[in-house]
Amino acid sequence: MREANSSGTGADDRTIRIFGDHDAATVAQLERCVAGEEGARGVLCADGHLGYSQPIGGVVAYREHVSPSGAGFDLGCGNKAVRTELRAADLRPDLPRVMDEVVGRISFGVGRSAGTKADHPILDEIRTTDLRPQRKLYDLAADQLGTVGSGNHFVCLFEDEDGLVWVGVHFGSRGFGHRTATHFMEGAPSGMEAPPLLLHDKTDVGQSYVAAMGLAARYAFAGRDVVVDAVLDILGADAVDEIHNNHNEIWRETHDGEQWWVVRKGATPAFPGQRGFVGASMGEPSVILEGTEAARGALFSTVHGAGRAMSRTAAAGRPRKRWRNDVDHDLYMTRAEAQAAPRARKVKSVRVREGGAIDYDTVRAELRAKGIELRGGGADEAPGAYKRLPQVLAAHEGTVRVLHTLIPIGVAMAGADTYDPYKD
Repeated sequence: MREANSSGTGADDRTIRIFGDHDAATVAQLERCVAGEEGARGVLCADGHLGYSQPIGGVVAYREHVSPSGAGFDLGCGNKAVRTELRAADLRPDLPRVMDEVVGRISFGVGRSAGTKADHPILDEIRTTDLRPQRKLYDLAADQLGTVGSGNHFVCLFEDEDGLVWVGVHFGSRGFGHRTATHFMEGAPSGMEAPPLLLHDKTDVGQSYVAAMGLAARYAFAGRDVVVDAVLDILGADAVDEIHNNHNEIWRETHDGEQWWVVRKGATPAFPGQRGFVGASMGEPSVILEGTEAARGALFSTVHGAGRAMSRTAAAGRPRKRWRNDVDHDLYMTRAEAQAAPRARKVKSVRVREGGAIDYDTVRAELRAKGIELRGGGADEAPGAYKRLPQVLAAHEGTVRVLHTLIPIGVAMAGADTYDPYKD
């Protein structure tokens, strides 16, 4: 951990705590956020990288302001893990069928494509909320409750050091949270370089945002409950322990005897004894950890994952239009090549990613060799696109304590081409 003095942002007299190594642009982004209020404080966790206005892995504490751009679009994104009494050795013979049923019953991507519509008391809250724009999102919220989304969101099965099966999930508030955030950020500067959008907590709009954000966060919690319950039903198992945290939210907290609004964007709350589930990349061990008193200097916050080592484009390449005919289905070519191909009867346009650093076929083979049942995913979510979680956690040594190491045995994610506009 190091203390950084800002320069060129008006934040030189404010303390920022930085864990791990980061590029200058990510540090500068956090500095801009801290400069938004006199006396604000900031933390950059070791899994941090550039985000929308505030870094992913960034934590900012304001005395009088909340920041919609800081909490981001995926309000209430978080992780839930439950331990079962099912033994992994007993599950393994049936694991392929279980993972097939997981992706058959649970929808990934923009909305529900399989199974029955979920129901939950949170929908009554949305139906009767005072904020009209959220009430208008009731149908969307009902359709997407219990859907997982895409990107790095997942449903996983793990084996712990005692051979027991855990269920772990990672996703947020879907379109309901995204559109809620969009409502409050409409008209504000956008993009990575945008200054933080700050709302004073005593204004009507500031108070409305706090209430709306809280409802979106509870909706995200409910969605993860629905998904975990569905997986437990597939397994025929019960949860005997549970860890559940949001990592995209704003909390009212006391630090060093003062009240603060703590904006965590991709950062796990880690008060002494508070447990968190932190996922790694697909195919690598995740952890259950707890905070310690030494996390005080980190605003009682820690990592939410391993952190990206390369961009999605660098990992998977850029999508380009290519053609294939109905004879050479697996041969992608230019349109002229497809039209001239022998016995070609039909030319079909497809989009193919080219130029990526990661060969996803090789990744799938490596995970199979480890005994991991993989469903979906893409090169941009492969282990090579991420930092190593043990190294990231080492940068936070002393502030957190690892309680369990979870080895993945089943991983389900949206496919690389799954459409989902509700991503942060």
